[in-house]
Amino acid sequence: MSEAQDMRVERINSSEAHPMILNIHYAKRLPSISYAFGIFYGSNLEGVVTYGMPASPFVCSGICGEEYKEKVIELNRLVLRSNKKNEASFLISNSIKLLPKPMIIVSYADSDKNHSGYVYQASNFFFGGTSSERTDIAPEDGKHPRHHLGDKSKRVKRSAKHRYFFIHASKTDRKKILKNLRWKIEEKPPKQGKNFVSEKTINFCEQKRLFL
Repeated sequence: MSEAQDMRVERINSSEAHPMILNIHYAKRLPSISYAFGIFYGSNLEGVVTYGMPASPFVCSGICGEEYKEKVIELNRLVLRSNKKNEASFLISNSIKLLPKPMIIVSYADSDKNHSGYVYQASNFFFGGTSSERTDIAPEDGKHPRHHLGDKSKRVKRSAKHRYFFIHASKTDRKKILKNLRWKIEEKPPKQGKNFVSEKTINFCEQKRLFL
């Protein structure tokens, strides 16, 4: 059996994802985790992706209003040991299939880390524009900003983020969600990948059932 044939994605306990998140991911800290999935080659865990509540409650209501705020979840960590070709998109796409429906998945590519979000484009996410650079209250621990905790007299930079989202739902629910969508679907992400789903291709994707 080839390595590609042996590659699979399974749900894992969140604690199984902790070592990779803490030791490999640049943030070096644990996010809120509601769902965790691993990519395996045989019995070897080679990467993880996690989903949890967005750090800001305003995101939940801001993307599709109060009606769908409980259905919003953030893809908040993606970690791979080797980052082989197509591994990231395979892990994302197959983990989404294992999530309950309906669900609106948001994720961000940090411009400060030179991330443009190509893996989300390759996984058929919509590009929702780029947030403005801003400042947050300096955190007490000196590590990660919080919107309301820490030293209010000091501010730290929050870099601009490229926003992506994916609608994981039945055809009927997806249409309802799209009608309530408040984020504008942008035509051109910072570095457009060949698989980016633009506004002009939404109807085509619906007809061909390209959305998971």
